[in-house]
Amino acid sequence: MTTETPLQGKIALVAGATRGAGRAIAVQLGAAGATVYATGRTTRERVSEVGRTTETIEETAELVTAAGGRGIAVPTDHLDPAAVRALVARIDEEQGGLDILVNDVWGGEHLALALWDAKMWDTDLDHGLRMLELGVRSHIITSSCALPLMVRRPGGLVVEVTDGTAETNRRYRENFYYDLTKNAPIRMAFALGEDLKSTGCTAVCVTPGFLRSEQMLDTFGVREDNWRDAIAEQPHFAIAESPVYLGRAVAALAADPDRARWNGRSLSSGQLAKEYGFTDADGSRPDAWAYFEDVVFGGKEASADDYR
Repeated sequence: MTTETPLQGKIALVAGATRGAGRAIAVQLGAAGATVYATGRTTRERVSEVGRTTETIEETAELVTAAGGRGIAVPTDHLDPAAVRALVARIDEEQGGLDILVNDVWGGEHLALALWDAKMWDTDLDHGLRMLELGVRSHIITSSCALPLMVRRPGGLVVEVTDGTAETNRRYRENFYYDLTKNAPIRMAFALGEDLKSTGCTAVCVTPGFLRSEQMLDTFGVREDNWRDAIAEQPHFAIAESPVYLGRAVAALAADPDRARWNGRSLSSGQLAKEYGFTDADGSRPDAWAYFEDVVFGGKEASADDYR
């Protein structure tokens, strides 16, 4: 272990590592030296209901290895308890333990966009319940199966990934089902933090700001190298951050020997950047949730540049 690879020898499972924040978290854990099991439903042979063929878990694993870690792709449907148990049994057999669990399973953007601003009674029930399955039930199944392996030794870290902090999500999140789905991981991290206290492990919930995921870039018809072109269509995109930012946040948390001070907390990429001193890929340090609270909702006269 060195200062450049503080997670060397650590074993991580990133559930939902196909793209976006999950992929970036897996790669940054690898860059810090970890062995990372990257799981998800989209492979080079099979596409999930998200319908994107451009990102796969095999590619994520290759990026982890290229970053300096060891990436291992395991196709897994995290709504299938038997599949998750088999995944955990494999990690136990191959590694003998688990140090970091990241619950980033989601894949419900297509549902959220279809339901945006719809009243609860106008929302298709099957779509709403599917959103809860993808973003809540999958996390519960994964933690239930993986935590017995993690708690064998102290020092483990559980990271729930959501959209919004506990403070910002006091506001209604656009749709009944989306609101439930994105608030649940915050409470799960709090509850797991209570359960894990006696084991010497830590649980937190993290959120990116306005994320420039592959899917979001495609929505605006831009790429990472010209993302600012989308600001003309959506002015608040000026505060957007790359997935690398949250990846670095989780890697910093995992490498912090005093991370237990965050136990049960809801944290943002911008907040953790101030604490640990990392930046986004472009060298900036955006604080999107502060921008939205102050400027978008609070009416403060300021620009996104004031929050970068």
